[in-house]
Amino acid sequence: MLERSILTVRDLTLYVKRLLERDELLQRVWVRGEISNFKWHTSGHIYFTLKDDTSQIKCVMFRSAAGRLRFRPDSGMQVLLFGNVTVFERDGAYQFYAAEMEPAGVGALHLQYEQLKNRLAAEGLFDDELKRPLPVLPKRLGIVTAPTGAAIRDMITVSRRRFPGIDILVAPALVQGADAPASLIRALNLVARQPGIDVIIIGRGGGSLEDLWAFNDEGLARAIRECPVPVVSAVGHETDYTIADFVADLRAPTPSAAAEMVVPSRAELTGMIDSLRARLVTVARRQVERKRLKLKALAERPVLLRPQGRLLQDRQRLDELVRRLGYTGGQMVRRQRQSVAGLAGRLDALSPLAVLSRGYSITRDESGHVVKSVAEVSIGQKLSVMLHKGQLTARVEEIGEES
Repeated sequence: MLERSILTVRDLTLYVKRLLERDELLQRVWVRGEISNFKWHTSGHIYFTLKDDTSQIKCVMFRSAAGRLRFRPDSGMQVLLFGNVTVFERDGAYQFYAAEMEPAGVGALHLQYEQLKNRLAAEGLFDDELKRPLPVLPKRLGIVTAPTGAAIRDMITVSRRRFPGIDILVAPALVQGADAPASLIRALNLVARQPGIDVIIIGRGGGSLEDLWAFNDEGLARAIRECPVPVVSAVGHETDYTIADFVADLRAPTPSAAAEMVVPSRAELTGMIDSLRARLVTVARRQVERKRLKLKALAERPVLLRPQGRLLQDRQRLDELVRRLGYTGGQMVRRQRQSVAGLAGRLDALSPLAVLSRGYSITRDESGHVVKSVAEVSIGQKLSVMLHKGQLTARVEEIGEES
């Protein structure tokens, strides 16, 4: 009888795991399926299930790989995964370890573009309130683009044709490839720090979505928004739209159009100045003519032609007013004097002294009180009697009854 080979669960699991890991196909394999049970853990790892109509497999994407994703996966999304198959020893289940992920069905770049655009729009980076106006007459223009090619030649040519004296500072940068976003950010920050820069154009000529992809970088978008001077985005052709176009202060359909929009035409400005000068001269002449006519009218007024006559008239009028004032004042004084005399007569008639002059007297007791009745005095009491002229002292000898 053959001896049975008995394995532990761990031994069996490790055996199966080694079998899977020795299969070259299973260690570098692409798999298509639909994401379900998606979870982005706080650790940064992604856990989900990849399924089709009949089967499913558990999948893990560790933080190092998940951080490189250019889009945000979610349940229900069809994706392509690249990675390896192995056994998770604790559960004894095989699972897929994803190293790369890209959308299936919808282009990966297009999906990344839409997701980034929606996220930045939700943050408010595209709001019109953040857009800054361009300077009317920039003295120094910054350009961030490739140092060679049609785009840089067109922008310089158009700028110098429109305003020959403008100062242009070119910050060369990569505009295509994996290193392009970082190169564009460095060039943008460098030119923004230069003294006297009024506005910056960043862009490149036309190309495919992949060619223009550097201008869909999130870091570049934030650098444009944080730039201290206005930025004009001029990427590709009129039908091409990038994230840089939405976040910039102004979008130009082409690099040449950007130069047209940023740099004013010297000839147009000169013509405008000449027109304003002519209008100013016309207005000034009309003002001078109106003032001249007004001055002439004033000079022809009689008061200026014969000022002595006006003075004589005023002097005569003053004399008349003085005469009238004297007459009126005299009349008022006489009336007031008569009124005062009448009041004085009335006051004199009411005076106690006037009564005394008619033979009456005022009698007071020793305390000075006026005696009005015999009941207020007694025999032998001394009284003071005030007459019209002088006063005397009397003593009561007899008190008579009232008659």
